[in-house]
Amino acid sequence: MSEDLPPRRVLMLAFENCQILDVTGPLEILASANETDRAAPQIYEIELAAERAGPLATTAGLRLVADRAFADIADAELKRVHTFMVAGGDGTLKALRNKALIDFVARAGRHVRRIASVCSGSAILAAAGLLDGKRATTHWNAAAEMARVFPKVRLEPDAIYVRDGDIWTSAGITAGMDLALALIEHDVGREAALAVARRHVLYMMRPGGQSQFSAELQTQSAGARTAAARRYIAAHLDGDLRSPVLAAAAGLSERSLLRAFREELGTTPADYVERMRVDAARRGLGAPHAVAKRVAAQCGFSSAETMRRAFHRTLGVSPADYRARFATTQRTLP
Repeated sequence: MSEDLPPRRVLMLAFENCQILDVTGPLEILASANETDRAAPQIYEIELAAERAGPLATTAGLRLVADRAFADIADAELKRVHTFMVAGGDGTLKALRNKALIDFVARAGRHVRRIASVCSGSAILAAAGLLDGKRATTHWNAAAEMARVFPKVRLEPDAIYVRDGDIWTSAGITAGMDLALALIEHDVGREAALAVARRHVLYMMRPGGQSQFSAELQTQSAGARTAAARRYIAAHLDGDLRSPVLAAAAGLSERSLLRAFREELGTTPADYVERMRVDAARRGLGAPHAVAKRVAAQCGFSSAETMRRAFHRTLGVSPADYRARFATTQRTLP
């Protein structure tokens, strides 16, 4: 960053009963970028706004202190804001009924350089008309309702974060930190973002298109018809997991098995198997001195190349890139 450039002003909008990590998570990540090189000039200057200056309640029962009342922020100041962020949380529904707040968000959208939201904060952007025709995401639990209420938004409900031009939206809570790392990478480079991620012991910059769920997490709410097949898959990842084998394990016809997976998990048996194998490979690649060919075989992939293609389909990165981003020290992946 050139010494001639002033800090990028970041204005976070919070409200009563916001999710505390939606506010503090991304702001802590951005603030840490100021400390990656103490000889360099300050990168971000952060300010918290709310309906009133002073304390405001969060869902954690703790209070944050807003620097400013948003009504006091003039258009001329907004034009100097580099990144305007909106938090989410349980108070989102009430915030959506706050005309002054929505009007301020719409006004900010006309003047700031970049807009971002965390969790259900994307609904506030949508209510202000900032997401019409735009790609966006939100917390998985709010996705269906947001799609119903704001049909003009091109919602991508499973993504961790989505960028559409100068508008960035993210999924729930910790995804706001993934978003902040992506903003740092965009602003000042990958090395700075990696340094912040390492400092906070974070996954090193998850790709925005990565699913909000691992396959195992997804199955926690699955029904009983796929249970036997899922248990069989988990126990035989390196074996034959084609549909006839899974149908026999589940005591179902292949057609019934396909229907059960679609109804309970929203996917096919083959796609679920691939997700489970990728999840297992992610864990395997985290081990010291892991060898790609050996991990691929242990997880049921026919080759390291097959595993590489599955990683790209599921995570949007190669196994080598995944490991480089995840590791806290550099290791070589054969």
